[in-house]
Amino acid sequence: MTLVELVITIVVIGIAAAAMFSAMASITGRSADPMLRQQSLALAEAYLEAISARAYADLPAAAQAAQAAQDINGNAILPGYQVAVGVDTTVTLDGTPATRIRVTVSDPGGQTLSLDGFRTNY
Repeated sequence: MTLVELVITIVVIGIAAAAMFSAMASITGRSADPMLRQQSLALAEAYLEAISARAYADLPAAAQAAQAAQDINGNAILPGYQVAVGVDTTVTLDGTPATRIRVTVSDPGGQTLSLDGFRTNY
């Protein structure tokens, strides 16, 4: 192998390595995104389940401003997450009066996730 071939080989390998490391850095930088989404989903499901478990008459129409995520005792959980809850009692499902519960969670990355649940007076 000549000196020219050796230099060209080293340059090609260097460019390939730089491209590979750049791609790996990009992937590693976003690796936490799915975890944030799953935590937002779990938090929204927990809030929706807790609100849906209340008696139908105990669901007054209201909208709650976004606030830090809390457990049932009011203790802060998952710092950086904001939760907003809205209850709309003017909804109808095929003519049947219903209540729509909307839980919106904002994660530390700024993405939002909304879950809706519906309740009827059975």
